[in-house]
Formats: sequence, C-alpha cells, structure tokens
Amino acid sequence: MARAFIGIGSNIDPAENVQAAIRSLAQKTHLVGISMVYCTDALDRPEQPPYYNCVVEIETEAPPAEVKHGILRTIENNLGRKRTEDKYAPRTIDLDLIVYGDLTIDAEGIKLPDPEILERPFLAIPLFELAPDMVLAGYGLRIGEIAAKLPLDGMKPLKDYVKLLREEMSRGM
Repeated sequence: MARAFIGIGSNIDPAENVQAAIRSLAQKTHLVGISMVYCTDALDRPEQPPYYNCVVEIETEAPPAEVKHGILRTIENNLGRKRTEDKYAPRTIDLDLIVYGDLTIDAEGIKLPDPEILERPFLAIPLFELAPDMVLAGYGLRIGEIAAKLPLDGMKPLKDYVKLLREEMSRGM
C-alpha cells in the first residue's frame, strides 16, 4: 500500500462538493486523514467566490496514473467538474495527486511531488498537518520548512466543518 496525498479544492457549492469528494475517495481507497479545511480567496480572481481547500491522506494499491486518471478524474466527473481552457475557472471540485510515497515523476501528465506545494500555502500547510515529518522527495526539503515560509493570511480555518467531516470519517463515511 502506498501513502498518497490528494489536494482538494472547490468554489462552487464547496461545503457540499468537498464532502462528496471525500466520501467518494473513502469508497475507492483507504482514507487515513483529513487536514483542516481552509477558506481561501480564488487565486488572481477576486470576482470569484472563495475556495474550500484541504489535503487528504489515503492508502492505495493503485499506481499514480490510475489514482489520477482513474479515481480522481472519475470523482471530478461525477461531481460535475467542467474542464475549460481557463485553468483558474470556478469549479465544483478539483482533485490533485500531490504526493505519492517517495516517488518523483514527471510523465503521463503527472508531476510528483506537485511543485505547487512549494508556493501554495493551501497545499503545504495542510500537508504539514497530516505528515509533519515528511521530506519532499526530489527536493530534499522538510514540509515543515516549506510551510513555515508561506503566508497564512487569507486562509480561514473551517474548524466546525472539519469536525463534521472527521466525525463522518470515523463512522466509516
């Protein structure tokens, strides 16, 4: 079983869609943990509604390409994700494989670990919450060092929402 981390984001009915995505992941993989969910402004798009962002940890026997193209894309499609040329368009759900064990990959449309971890607090900080001792493969950097250098402003923790998600997870979703 591989330990993998999935970045989750939504700014269209985010409370509903993030919960639905986590439920689906729990049905298709072994869900290990859910980070804090943060409400954040849309990147470079002040006119868009804010996002709910978090990271979940899973254990899976599926290889990275199957996780990304089979499991994650299927969940996105089932939740009404519409892909357009505008990669920053509002979305019902965005699921990204950001870390898969100690693998470094740049093939099959997969880049691991996701280089955006180095610059996006809504990826690095939740990843640190779930795996505080992680050393990011290929970079040799501790996730704690990365998270500590990123700004927290604009990241509002949704503690009550996360409590509900974790309670549901503990009941087996």
